[in-house]
Amino acid sequence: MKILVDTHSHTVASTHAYSTVHDYIQHAAIKGMQLFSLTDHGPEMPDSPHPWHFGNRKIIPRLVNNVGILRAIEANITPPDGELDIPEGMLPFLDFAIASFHEPVYPPSDRKTHTRAMINAIQSGKCQIIGHPGNPSYPIDVDDVIRAARDYNVVLEINNSSFIQSREGSTPHCVHLMERIDALDWKVSFGSDAHIAFSLGDFSAAIGHAERLNFPIGRIVNRDAHSFLAFLAEHGKPVALELEDWLKTIPKD
Repeated sequence: MKILVDTHSHTVASTHAYSTVHDYIQHAAIKGMQLFSLTDHGPEMPDSPHPWHFGNRKIIPRLVNNVGILRAIEANITPPDGELDIPEGMLPFLDFAIASFHEPVYPPSDRKTHTRAMINAIQSGKCQIIGHPGNPSYPIDVDDVIRAARDYNVVLEINNSSFIQSREGSTPHCVHLMERIDALDWKVSFGSDAHIAFSLGDFSAAIGHAERLNFPIGRIVNRDAHSFLAFLAEHGKPVALELEDWLKTIPKD
């Protein structure tokens, strides 16, 4: 199993991360990635970049060394009901949004509260991916969330970092998510959640569990540039058209 698009990475604009945009471009090319996304944290995170950071990403080329660069955000699900910290004026500058719980923004509560907030985020129309939903600090009613995600064409992230260094105790929850997503006929994205460029495109732990479960690669929307841009096109995202000519040059499995 090979994943050629990374939908989740953080630059030095989120100050608990350690690599620049240039670092990521370099390592994306070295690792043979087709696309990667810059997804620095939304405004409510204590070390998030100023909102102008997201608007000015238009100066970043779409393509460097034949690697596509996406401009996104990891938005925060905010208490109590699951609003997202994406100002309306920021939305036109984003290719997509990940929506996640983070302890500094949304103190953990109970399963019912987390489930309601996550489903409200899904239904908001502002996000396309739910970030690290296997976080054990935020238990959810898994099947209810998956059904809502399927209804609104929002995918659930299988976060590689959750298996190896972040959100301790996530592994059984992430594995259960994959099992239920497969059973309920829905989809995922795999994200490295890189906070340093060396981790970009590292899905090794997530892939290992997926292969053990015989999880179908067709359920992974970011398996390659064709599949991920098609997913963004379903959400009416202009980047799918911007990269249309380039995509014709990319081999399709």
